[in-house]
Amino acid sequence: MIHVVKNYTGDVINFRIAADLCAADGITVETVLVADDVASESEDGPGRRGTAATVAVEKICGAAAARGDDLAFVAELGRRVAEGARSMAVAFRPCTVPGASAPSFELGDDEVELGVGIHGERGTARVATLTATEIAEALLGPVADSLGLSGGEDVVLIVNGLGATHPLELDIVFGAALRYLDGRGITVRRTLVGSFVTAFDMAGVSLTAVRCDDEILGLWDAPTEAPAWPRSPAQDLHDDAVDDTDAAAASELPGGAADPFVTTWVSSFVERVRSSIDELTDLDRRAGDGDFGVNMQIGLADFAVDENASPAAVFEILARGFLGNAGGTSGALFGAFFHRVSVALDGAGASTASVAAGVADGLAAITDLGGAQPGDKTMVDALDPAARALRDAGSVELSAALAEAAEAATRGAESTTDTVAQRGRASYIGDAARGVIDPGALVVSWFFAAA
Repeated sequence: MIHVVKNYTGDVINFRIAADLCAADGITVETVLVADDVASESEDGPGRRGTAATVAVEKICGAAAARGDDLAFVAELGRRVAEGARSMAVAFRPCTVPGASAPSFELGDDEVELGVGIHGERGTARVATLTATEIAEALLGPVADSLGLSGGEDVVLIVNGLGATHPLELDIVFGAALRYLDGRGITVRRTLVGSFVTAFDMAGVSLTAVRCDDEILGLWDAPTEAPAWPRSPAQDLHDDAVDDTDAAAASELPGGAADPFVTTWVSSFVERVRSSIDELTDLDRRAGDGDFGVNMQIGLADFAVDENASPAAVFEILARGFLGNAGGTSGALFGAFFHRVSVALDGAGASTASVAAGVADGLAAITDLGGAQPGDKTMVDALDPAARALRDAGSVELSAALAEAAEAATRGAESTTDTVAQRGRASYIGDAARGVIDPGALVVSWFFAAA
């Protein structure tokens, strides 16, 4: 008999007693201790806790036993897998253990707990909410360091939900984890994504890396009748499973000479919005459904431009951030607008005429997609007067034309304060939105004001 034991003091003691009782009945017992949690790694004390790597140990040992390997070999194989595995977890919301009247620890809405355990234990650090990319780095960095993983090595990657994490969220973290390991030159040979080692109703995720070779992969791929084991085919990831998105996107950006004015303008706009997410969220809670600030934050999260980027490239990076990352109507409309500006500037550079054409095309795209007109309490109320100001500017210098557009956009945005929405989700609440400036129009005014 093999005991696969997670390294918790109570588990170790009880399994030791069980082994003694088995021995008294003439049953031979081998013990495989799983101690994979790097958050509890220390020079003294009980050592690393046993967490999600248990799944890998049980699968490999089970497959070896099923093919007829003897007890000692199966146990030694399990110990090898356990020694080559490390995990770390993060919680977005704590769990409430059975019999308790309150969660195991308190966690703010904008906080996550790093290094939590699977029995509801709090972690080793509390930080502001992390993106999926930041989660992958925060968890897999210590995991790889503890294992001493280097470029060229192969691993099995386990993305494990802690109980109340949606599969979609797990898949997003899975993609980020693949990119992180690929960036360190580590090849992911097999993957397991789902909720397998949980902490009741804790919302969170753990990431586990398991060193592997051909023997371990063969046993991992061996068929099993365990009902919760995924039925996906056993195969290596294709070369395109982890793509260099940033490099691919950069290679497709419009070329041309850089324009420091445009780079500074757009960068200033981005920073203004990033620093005002709470304000935008509050406005949308009062005049819509409350997701506008989040959509802006996500759309601009990865914005970064090289000083050599052309004006068209700068606006295309902005467009792709909204179209590829942000959700809701706002992400689509802002993305479409900035894309049209990029197209107008491609090959022409940034002049009063080209910017006026791009803004006009962007406005046309927005009205075509969403149907909004001036007076409907949307971003169009700021964008339409700005487009007219640029059109009427003629051949004046671009900075002067944008100053006129900024004044017009600001007046247009302010006009939405006392109107009732006719389009968008603010239209669902009628007079309740009166007295609140439309956040989309406000951001449009900030865009021109940043120039």
